[in-house]
Amino acid sequence: MAKRVLVIDDDEDILELLNIIFQESGYDIVLSNTGEAAEHLQVIQPDLVLLDVRIVGSAKDGQEICREIKSQQNTRHLPVMLVSAESDLSIIARECGADAYLAKPFDIYELLAQVKEYLS
Repeated sequence: MAKRVLVIDDDEDILELLNIIFQESGYDIVLSNTGEAAEHLQVIQPDLVLLDVRIVGSAKDGQEICREIKSQQNTRHLPVMLVSAESDLSIIARECGADAYLAKPFDIYELLAQVKEYLS
């Protein structure tokens, strides 16, 4: 059974790119351009969450979503990777409890390698 990756990013181009990359790599991918998908983790049941920090039009930013995932008993085990252009991404990741982070623009092979590492 393919591992499921939930990608939350407000940039449609990034979502489309990641959809192609992950599908070609054999992953089951769920895309969301708002943070509201994080409210449905029990239904989506992802094996990993890729999360942008700034999500335009969303009630919560990626840091808040990450903090919520990591603070709840039933989701704290879920690996969360921040993928963002924020200059202080390492600090944001540490503060919200993210398992990993990758700065935009990112190298596709580096992204796939990190995802594979967390899903193996």
